[in-house]
Amino acid sequence: MTSDITIVFQPNWVNCHKFELALESAAASPHSKSVAKVVFVFPQRCKIMIDSGIRLLSFVNQLCHSGKMVTLDFEEGDDGTMGYLGRVGFFDFLNASVNVLPYRPLITGADIYRGYSSALVEIENINPSHRDEELPRKLSETLESYSNFNHQRDKEVIGTAAYTLFAELIDNIFKHSSTELDGFAALQVYQAGRKVMVAVSDSGKGILRTLRPALSKKYPKLGIISDTDLIIEAFNNGLSRFGADQGCGLRQCARQAIKFKAELDVRLPTSRVHLEPSNDGYATAYCYDDLPRIWGTHICFDFYLDK
Repeated sequence: MTSDITIVFQPNWVNCHKFELALESAAASPHSKSVAKVVFVFPQRCKIMIDSGIRLLSFVNQLCHSGKMVTLDFEEGDDGTMGYLGRVGFFDFLNASVNVLPYRPLITGADIYRGYSSALVEIENINPSHRDEELPRKLSETLESYSNFNHQRDKEVIGTAAYTLFAELIDNIFKHSSTELDGFAALQVYQAGRKVMVAVSDSGKGILRTLRPALSKKYPKLGIISDTDLIIEAFNNGLSRFGADQGCGLRQCARQAIKFKAELDVRLPTSRVHLEPSNDGYATAYCYDDLPRIWGTHICFDFYLDK
């Protein structure tokens, strides 16, 4: 017996945490075999942030790929969050089968203004067959221009660290994804909150699914720990399915991100961990298990401009 479910977002700012709360409030997990149709409702005054927007894009495309019918219902139309998503390029990569209410925009803000904002790197798709080698540079230059450093040398050091971070992060998707679906990356500056948010998302096997098979031989003590504990270990100390001497992309990302004192949010298929910078790496702020399933790995960095 199949069922339909409706997921309603809150009528305020929706970051990745509130995105998860909306998913958990649904009657069933959208990826469940018993679910045939999923409706996402964006009420008036709902404002999707870039971290939740990019996860939503991957999630909706996954559901369509599984044969489910998906509807996005924007109650404010183009005057609300639908207009914002159009500006950041959401609809450029949305599966064509998705029903968009009140209508699917034919021309969006991204079509007209892509590349014109110094505070935004619009959503870019990440696909090995047409990889954008310039994407890490776009992300790092935007972050560098907003970094809280007056000396040019300091800015250049930060710019180099940012480029290394984003190149490693994007490369990690290619190494661990193994999927027909595109991954995505985007950056948004939030001046009022004094932060830069960078989000990367993919719909593949997931980082830990590719790492775990090797753990019993190379890291036997880590073979039985939870996903959240394992991802913390990967960011702080490094793991590799190819052996310790090969290093780990996640560790390299963390070493660069810690220079910015960036907060880090990682969503795995059924778990999530939020990390905050400490004196010697990252410390766990909170973690969750048994979440509604989302394929892949979804990572967001919050760079605070005043730190």
